[in-house]
Amino acid sequence: MLILPEERKHEILNELKSIGKVKVIDLAKQFNVSEETIRRDLTILEESGLLKKVYGGAIKTTFQSGEPPFTQRTTVNQAEKIKIGKKAAELISDGDVIVIDVGTTTVEFARSIQNRDNITILTNSIPVSAVLTESLNQKKFTGEILLLGGQIDPKQQSVSGRLTEQMLNQFNIDKAFISAGGVSIKNGVSNYHLNEALVSRTMVDASKQIIMVADHSKLGVDTFCKVCPLEKVDVIVCDQLLPKTWESHSKLNEIDWIEA
Repeated sequence: MLILPEERKHEILNELKSIGKVKVIDLAKQFNVSEETIRRDLTILEESGLLKKVYGGAIKTTFQSGEPPFTQRTTVNQAEKIKIGKKAAELISDGDVIVIDVGTTTVEFARSIQNRDNITILTNSIPVSAVLTESLNQKKFTGEILLLGGQIDPKQQSVSGRLTEQMLNQFNIDKAFISAGGVSIKNGVSNYHLNEALVSRTMVDASKQIIMVADHSKLGVDTFCKVCPLEKVDVIVCDQLLPKTWESHSKLNEIDWIEA
């Protein structure tokens, strides 16, 4: 039976996590599609930093050294990110002071913020600030938006640096909505980029509640820079249930896992 392309890519990643390597010819037979279709799937997943293509297939990478630019990531797992964004937006209360970090998932989260009054939103994401400004003009919510200052990364469309971190330390923040390059039991939340990881770490330290938004492709992945251990995270909003292999880990006992 044929399955949707996103479901197929999801199954490819699950198989890769289990055995560490997949072959094009085997996947084509398994999903009843052409080898060229599988190669396109593997290319998309490689561009997202989720695997490494090799001759005849792909292998699992325990560390991803790079991440595609922001604009290349907007369509990867987009349906899942939209669901996560909508579910996470339900966690905002009237009067909250929240901070939103960079990422394509946090953009979908920003789009979902509505019907809230007197909220204050800080962010170091240029796309997030643009989405929020338009929503505020359309009166989808009331409050104010603060775009944090610092050095602009044009590829990732983010603002970071020491100035950004210093600004964050001036505020009392109720909830931090953090994205991730990867999240694992051993190393916790991580990011591809040092400067962005340092800003996210400051957001975590400055906030009363930490809410991580991450689709299934980030689970079990370690990227370059550690942001925080799992023990510091209060809520994880994901498009899947808690993985069965994670259920017995004590680090997750105090985390509220929400399936979008």
